[in-house]
Amino acid sequence: MSQNKSLDTLHESVPTSQKTGWRKFLAFIGPAYLVSVGYMDPGNWATDLAGGAAFGYQLIWILLLSNLMAVLLQSLSARLGIVRRLDLAQVNRETYPPFVNLSLYILAELAITATDLAEVLGMAIGIKLLTGMPLMYGTLITVSDTFLFLFLQRYGIRKMEAFIILLVATIGFSFFIQLFIAKPDLSYAIKGFIPSKLTPEALYIAVGIIGATVMPHNLYLHSALVQTRKIDRTVPGIKKSIFYNFIDSFVALNAAFFVNASILILAATAFFATGHKEVAKIEEAHSLLAPLLGSKLAPILFAIALIAAGQSSTVTGTLAGQIVMEGYLKIRLNPWIRRLLTRFVAIVPAVLVIGIMGEDRVDALLILSQVILSLQLGYAVIPLIHFVSDKNTMGEFAIGLKVKILAWMVAAILVYLNGNLVFDFVNHFFHQSENVLLKGLLILVILFFIGLLLYIILYPILMANHKKTITDLHGDHIELDWTQTEPVKRIAIAVDFSASDQKLIKTAIAHAIFQIDQEKASDTEFIFIHVVESVTANYLLEASDDIESRKDQERLDGYVSALIAKGYKASTALGYQNRVKEIVRIVQEKDAQLLVMGAHQHKGWKDYFFGETIEAVRHSVSVPVLIVND
Repeated sequence: MSQNKSLDTLHESVPTSQKTGWRKFLAFIGPAYLVSVGYMDPGNWATDLAGGAAFGYQLIWILLLSNLMAVLLQSLSARLGIVRRLDLAQVNRETYPPFVNLSLYILAELAITATDLAEVLGMAIGIKLLTGMPLMYGTLITVSDTFLFLFLQRYGIRKMEAFIILLVATIGFSFFIQLFIAKPDLSYAIKGFIPSKLTPEALYIAVGIIGATVMPHNLYLHSALVQTRKIDRTVPGIKKSIFYNFIDSFVALNAAFFVNASILILAATAFFATGHKEVAKIEEAHSLLAPLLGSKLAPILFAIALIAAGQSSTVTGTLAGQIVMEGYLKIRLNPWIRRLLTRFVAIVPAVLVIGIMGEDRVDALLILSQVILSLQLGYAVIPLIHFVSDKNTMGEFAIGLKVKILAWMVAAILVYLNGNLVFDFVNHFFHQSENVLLKGLLILVILFFIGLLLYIILYPILMANHKKTITDLHGDHIELDWTQTEPVKRIAIAVDFSASDQKLIKTAIAHAIFQIDQEKASDTEFIFIHVVESVTANYLLEASDDIESRKDQERLDGYVSALIAKGYKASTALGYQNRVKEIVRIVQEKDAQLLVMGAHQHKGWKDYFFGETIEAVRHSVSVPVLIVND
């Protein structure tokens, strides 16, 4: 398991175990609200406005369906973080090969950048609508919200959650007042919740609504945010945490549904009912609100809500970027560097498009950001479903068969619908562009994405089958015999007269004491082995009487005397010439029942000599070998 913690400075910073009743429930409230802002960002506004203006209340049921999908997927993301204490990026890193993880990381960063691009444009449009400031200036001003994020992070996750909830409340209140001014026909609005047959044009807008709803970065974000709660790690504690987070997701995402439904109903009331069915741009909608509703307050509230939506999404987008980078690459940047990096990457294309092509091309850039998000969605949803279905890692908290089927159905729908959105974009590009090289490159990119998608679908399944096959190779389950074995009475210790000998001897004595007791350990005989490798010893073997042989024997005798003084039995055995053969010979002759050797942790060229000795001895003796690192 990875040792890095998601959002390290915020990890388990909110205690929940000591709280009871409503206080305990409120302690879990927050993560889903940070997630919910992604479901009401400017990208959603465009599809909601287009749907309401063109088809009235007909597509409200599509909004409800997409919201139910979001509740399911976000609850699965929360479950993963609660049970495994890892975020989605970290689990991906532990599961998939490095190249696949690198690809998933790049896609996740593209999704976060695309999301931030939508927030930049949304905030810039909101500032323009509220103040009349040119879009270029509003875009550049959005850099300043970096410092707001840093300010919030200093005060902890609860203050950040409170700020986001305040912004969500501002958006909701703004639309509540606008609906009050618009006075929609609620009887018609309620009929919109009933599924109806869609025309090809309505289906296209419906695909856009669903495609813009589930945001890839939110799945990474939610699996990390739930870990900011310090919970009781018992089975009942984890179950309660999963339940509370589901309630948190359900309430927060329904707040997002209220905002999206309000935008659609407002568009249906103000534009569809008055014959302005072609309204699709945010600025156009804003300009028509005052004359159509007869109120100057409505467009002001509309602009304020747009700024709040953009601002809240930028905060969560930064957190998601931090989670993705740390989870996939284990790279931790200072928050302000991460924030500025993401913001500048998003601002550059916005500034270029506004500066070169004009403000009229901003909506095309918004559509491009949604296509990029659509392309990445399946690569976040599919691994998530695999992980929460895995009983080996999730245990009893793995999702059941019914939820699993439902989750895969949602994934299939999302991938299919988003695939259609991408296909339409590619088809449009092929008709507009005559550049053969770009067309060929686009085909290669699409083939790569299809291959990657198939790989992340099949890899966990194939690996699970592979592990099962390996397990089956070991045969039937073996019942272990736990009856007491005979204690080891003769322990051989291969010494080399270095500082590590002390640790070898202490380990051997500790082993004797552990298996019996202090008094009976004195019955164990410790046999000190050393192999003389001098030139004389190589030729005369045990007949050699050179200085090295005598010195080595004296040192062995010193070890023996020290142990005898402690009340233990000890003896010596010198070997000559070949280290491996002599150690094996002495172990066999002395009938040792355990051999203790030092590993010395040699590296580089030394490992070929000293490391090979251990391996050769280990494979040549029939008794257990205890390797001790110095």
